[in-house]
Amino acid sequence: MVKNSFIPVLSQEKKGKNPGLVEFQIFQFTNRIRRLTSHFELHPKDYSSQTGLRKILGKRQRLLSYLSKKDGIRYKKLINQFDIRQSQIR
Repeated sequence: MVKNSFIPVLSQEKKGKNPGLVEFQIFQFTNRIRRLTSHFELHPKDYSSQTGLRKILGKRQRLLSYLSKKDGIRYKKLINQFDIRQSQIR
C-alpha cells in the first residue's frame, strides 16, 4: 500500500514512525480523497460518501492551514510532494 512507502520517508526526517505527525495525517487524508474521487467516477450518486468526502476535505484544509501558520517551509514541501495545490502561502 502507498502508506507503507511513505512511512520511511517520514522516519528519516523525524527519526521515528509517528502517525500523529501533521504530514502523515495529511497524507492519509489525501489518499482517502483520491480513492473516493475515483469511486465517484463509478458511482456518481453515492451522496453519503460525498458527505464524507466533504468532511475529509475540511479536516485536511484545517491541517494544511495549521501547518502553513506553524512552519511555512514544511507546508511548501508537503504541497509540492503531494501535488495538492499551488505552493502559495496566504
